[in-house]
Amino acid sequence: MCKEKKLIFRRLMVLTCLIIVSACTNAPNALDPSVTGPQVIVNPEFIRLSVSKLKDTNIVFEGSGFKPGDSVLITLLGPNETKVFVAEAPIKPDGTFKAPVPPLTKFMEILRADVTFDEKFQNVVVISQPPIPKAVYRAKAASMISKQTAETKLTVKGPTIIDSLKDWIGGLTGKIRHKKEK
Repeated sequence: MCKEKKLIFRRLMVLTCLIIVSACTNAPNALDPSVTGPQVIVNPEFIRLSVSKLKDTNIVFEGSGFKPGDSVLITLLGPNETKVFVAEAPIKPDGTFKAPVPPLTKFMEILRADVTFDEKFQNVVVISQPPIPKAVYRAKAASMISKQTAETKLTVKGPTIIDSLKDWIGGLTGKIRHKKEK
């Protein structure tokens, strides 16, 4: 009888953990099919300013309602006149686009870092200045020819303690270097 209670207890614990994990995850943003004009969304809705976290985060802008055959440029507009170009994509014949943020753009534009190689030809992130400010940014999608625009929000947060620890370890292993500006 005692073994059966332990088994039931374990199953309840696993079920509880699964419920908590699923409740804490956000469903990805989706385009609204009822909107006929230009619209843009971003997944995820927020990013963290950490080399280790941003490296593993796939930031993707999607849009619809744009003129087919055109292309779109995604710009982040934020505090202190911050303006960062983060992605571009062609507009498909159905008026949609998908614009992932390239890895180099995440490092060079969002973190304002450089990327170089070590003696083993592995990427090294060189941080010489602060990243873009933490804030809620307007992500503006603007088509190149037709001048159609749409906006959404992208929240930029600071690193968590675990992110900072991972970046510190990256510094110890030589994957992240800090360079002081002169």
